[in-house]
Amino acid sequence: MSSERTSSELPNVAAILAELLGRVPRDQQPLLIAVAERLAAKRYRSWAEEEAMQMHRETLVGCADREEEIANRIATLYCNATDIERTILEGNPDIGDINRRIFAGRPLLEQFQIQAQGERLGAATWRALAAKAGSTSQRDILLGCADLEEASAEKLEEILNLARPTPTT
Repeated sequence: MSSERTSSELPNVAAILAELLGRVPRDQQPLLIAVAERLAAKRYRSWAEEEAMQMHRETLVGCADREEEIANRIATLYCNATDIERTILEGNPDIGDINRRIFAGRPLLEQFQIQAQGERLGAATWRALAAKAGSTSQRDILLGCADLEEASAEKLEEILNLARPTPTT
């Protein structure tokens, strides 16, 4: 693992997401989150390529696949998802920078902690949206996304638990 800086405090992912969600109309917010899911998929794939993470490569690629699956499922809820996502990105060109800054310069395991926190937040967000869904099929898609988020959070937490030193007696 690289010798990046350590920080005493993890970023407040919920506050960052809330600020971003406030930038787009409520009906487009799931697609904004889908954009974030696609960015997370790229991050997972990047982590999977790190030499120090080769023993977890398959797990990280699985997490990336789940992120893309979430984004794809959300896209099915919109007849013009690609156009809306493009408009969101054009109207918020700093999304990629915000995403990078959350993780920049942090040790890899700390990045995993942040991402696991984000996955748990994502699951809660999809569940909240599901509670307000206009149809059973929409609700089922959103709840399925929550389950995928939880699965990735669990995988990251497994990696983190393996990396923690075991107590000595």
